[in-house]
Amino acid sequence: MAEETNKQEEGKEAKAKSAEETNKQEGKDTKAKSAAKNKPADKKKQEKPEDKPFTEFIEEYFTPALQKAFADEGIEDINLTFTKQNITLEGAELNDECWQVIGNWQQGKRQFKLYFPEEDITGKKAFSYSAGGAKPSTIESFMIDERKVTLDLLVMYVLQRLNAQKWLTRN
Repeated sequence: MAEETNKQEEGKEAKAKSAEETNKQEGKDTKAKSAAKNKPADKKKQEKPEDKPFTEFIEEYFTPALQKAFADEGIEDINLTFTKQNITLEGAELNDECWQVIGNWQQGKRQFKLYFPEEDITGKKAFSYSAGGAKPSTIESFMIDERKVTLDLLVMYVLQRLNAQKWLTRN
């Protein structure tokens, strides 16, 4: 009988220790949960360049990225400007003023223009190019199928369009 009593006491002690450990663990979990709740909100998600105002996006993000992309293609003498002016086409007199990114290199022998009639990178865009210092004779729609416009996509499409003219690399 003494053995039975000892076994019962040992069982009670083991249960007590187990309960104590469980309570400690739950306390830790509760403390961790409350610390997570009281933790200050994570820093605001970094704003994407595309979310910036139009002119800020073009001047501070797009133009430098395009300049770097041209340098990566081996074109160091590119001159990029961002201006609001009339659309000029050979044989047409248009009085439509819009924002334009104008790029030229080889002492002006090659030139392209990217037009933003709506002052919005997600709005309508157009593209023209010319060689030999002449005015462009056609204006083409640009990036019309893209639902989402990003900095990288804009740069890639400009390079792709110029490469189609074999102005960047030979195919």
